[in-house]
Amino acid sequence: MTDDLMIDPEVLRDQVRLKYREVAVEPQSSFHFHTGRPLAAILGYETTAVEALPDRAVESFAGVGNPFALRRLAPGERVVDVGSGAGFDSFIAAGQVGTEGRVIGIDMTDEMLDKSRRTAAGLGLDHVSFSDGLAEQLPVADGWADAVISNGVINLCADKRAVFDEIRRVLRPGGWMQFADIANGRPVPPDALRDVDLWTG
Repeated sequence: MTDDLMIDPEVLRDQVRLKYREVAVEPQSSFHFHTGRPLAAILGYETTAVEALPDRAVESFAGVGNPFALRRLAPGERVVDVGSGAGFDSFIAAGQVGTEGRVIGIDMTDEMLDKSRRTAAGLGLDHVSFSDGLAEQLPVADGWADAVISNGVINLCADKRAVFDEIRRVLRPGGWMQFADIANGRPVPPDALRDVDLWTG
């Protein structure tokens, strides 16, 4: 851990994996956040796009906003979904970019990756793939993406500068960053910044 980080990134990642493993495997459990179709409705996703997806594609969705509210993706665009989870936003993106486009979801939780890959295969979405990786080290070539999307993930990363540097690296010049996340507008006591339970809670 570098001196300027408030918390050990590996400790934080382990806690995040534990929580989202549960969301992947037991999506009907009670969490301290909304999930699934009710959450997608609250956040204003297009009803027809959500209804077109099977329950498996939606039930583990746990975002905090709607990155597509900022701009609808264009047909043919190449998209990276940072922290793709079980793939909900990636599948929405796939519908917008069409088969001429491409979507790569990046996640670090094995159970989420397994679920998203199985769902993509079941839907026959050959233009969507999911890779194991970190937001701070995206397994994507420089300048590959027309757009990078993310939903409730950057706030769970200890080194946000590294995340934004990676997003900038994989975006083509003039590309779009469309993300939804949580920000705190008030000062946080140093002890609280070092409490991993508050990061994940």
